[in-house]
Amino acid sequence: MDWKLKKFDELSVYELYEILKLRSEVFVVEQDCVYQDLDDKDKLAFHLFLQDGDEVIAVLRILPENVSYEDMAIGRVIVEQSHRGQGISREMMKKAIDFIIEDFGKSRIKLSGQAYLSEFYQSLGFRKVSDCYLEDGIEHFEFLYEIG
Repeated sequence: MDWKLKKFDELSVYELYEILKLRSEVFVVEQDCVYQDLDDKDKLAFHLFLQDGDEVIAVLRILPENVSYEDMAIGRVIVEQSHRGQGISREMMKKAIDFIIEDFGKSRIKLSGQAYLSEFYQSLGFRKVSDCYLEDGIEHFEFLYEIG
């Protein structure tokens, strides 16, 4: 299995297809949520993903400042269903956090996370900074990771 981190314009058509396919499988089909996944933010993002052969089995996107929030952000965090429970999401999140801190020198990261994943995000050092709200019919919180 190979981790890759690419800007949008560095993704091959095949990689982009696999990323969007996985996002559709999880966010639209598995979670039964109709929403506009293709929001133009992908064009500005770094895409961190894990490939097992040709298949993308985990992905997230890292957004620059002033795209979703004033701070850099992590979003669209997914691990393919058959690969969950193996620590992949934790490893992927740590890689994203390290990339933002080390390569961009940032000390703050925001994300909007589904409420049922609160303990997971908090275990990585994020803290809730909002009340619970509905996004696409699913309960979410905003989370902030801060150094210092």
